[in-house]
Amino acid sequence: MKDQCYYRISVKGIAIDEKGRFLLSKEENGMWEFLGGGLEHNEDPVEGLRREIKEETGLEVTYISSSPIYFITSPRLDHDTYIANVIYEIKLKDLNFKASDECIELRYFTVEEAKKEKLFPNVLNFLKVYSAKNHLA
Repeated sequence: MKDQCYYRISVKGIAIDEKGRFLLSKEENGMWEFLGGGLEHNEDPVEGLRREIKEETGLEVTYISSSPIYFITSPRLDHDTYIANVIYEIKLKDLNFKASDECIELRYFTVEEAKKEKLFPNVLNFLKVYSAKNHLA
């Protein structure tokens, strides 16, 4: 008998600057993650993403793509379960965030810069997809 295949669904936002770098948020545990979080039952994904970013950072989202641009799965950190990240492109009014345990720093990264940091498993999996899509080593 196969194990059940359940994923915690999480909506994430990726802001990409003019140099092709992507924005990550450093959490209180020292690890880097995308902005966003868990989708509530019956919640619209775009509204859920907007809500999560506002709750975690106080930032105002000015644009969210009409459909996701990436879909990443990975094991959840310190869990025996998996997470599915539905990732939308976003734009933010500014980066003047309010610090919380889920955001103590914001920074844009290249793939190579990100590889030098402590990353959540979903971000590590994203780097592979982002590199392939953009023909990076």
